[in-house]
Amino acid sequence: MTAPLHDMSAETPAPVSVADVPAKAIEGRSPGRIAWMRLKRDKVALAGGFVVLLLILVALFAPLIVSAFGHPPEELHEDQLDPLLGLPAGDYGGISSDFLLGVEPVNGRDVFSRIIYGARISLLVAFLSAFVAVSLGTFFGIVAGYFGGWVDAAISRVMDLLLAFPQLLFIIALVSVVPAKLWGFEGSGLRIAVLVLVIGFFGWPYIGRIVRGQTLSLREREYVEAARSLGAGRMYILFRELLPNLVAPITVYATLMIPTNVLTEAALSFLGVGVKPPTPSWGETLSTAVRTYEDDPLFMIFPGMAIFITVLAFNLFGDGVRDALDPKGSR
Repeated sequence: MTAPLHDMSAETPAPVSVADVPAKAIEGRSPGRIAWMRLKRDKVALAGGFVVLLLILVALFAPLIVSAFGHPPEELHEDQLDPLLGLPAGDYGGISSDFLLGVEPVNGRDVFSRIIYGARISLLVAFLSAFVAVSLGTFFGIVAGYFGGWVDAAISRVMDLLLAFPQLLFIIALVSVVPAKLWGFEGSGLRIAVLVLVIGFFGWPYIGRIVRGQTLSLREREYVEAARSLGAGRMYILFRELLPNLVAPITVYATLMIPTNVLTEAALSFLGVGVKPPTPSWGETLSTAVRTYEDDPLFMIFPGMAIFITVLAFNLFGDGVRDALDPKGSR
């Protein structure tokens, strides 16, 4: 008996229409998210950012860290010193479980505590002076680039004058003649305020030039012409149309300006025109270590490494932010 033929129609799948396939939603990504995805792929920049975040946390929680692992930064520990030489009595600069980085020669202050508190001064001056420079540079740069004409010429000449000015010499001369009390500040608080204002004031022409150049290229874009044709005022165009498109270069330059400010503050404190002792400062500690580095080299190495790690971390993170926000410009 012949076997029944197999029904082929039962195995043939029904044709599927394209319209029956559910469409996959296209997910939009903002420029900020795209930049973050690029930044996440840069492991070196992320490592630098992690160190920067760690430094900020150390500066913010310095009192808690010192109370747990050290001693008050201005407290003297003469019992930790050799009474004849004034040098740390223990090995390696007096490093022990009580003094993690040893003690200072002559006065016996805790080096670990002064390094931790020194981060507060360096980062405070660096961030505040960068804020002053970015604020002034953004305002004058966008005004010069948008209005052009005599406004652009006047602001550009001022920027050229400040860029040619010997900044370091002027800061040394200015801080040296500052009175003991001014504007309600005195002591190290007054020195910090003067450093922030002077470093920020002489730093704004650099970012001002960048913002001016970017504004010159953006002011003729279609969206600016459209806003102008709809009757938008100049201030609206400046701060609602142009400024949001300048966030990327401003952010990049701000992250690269901060390590420069850290070095400037350390140099001024090293020269004796920064914060006043006994306020902890990395530059002031280096200046003190110069006199004893042959007998206690670690006393110079620790603040120097703190400055080196801070500047390196900010530079690596700033380079990563620049590449993430402007990938074409980094090639």
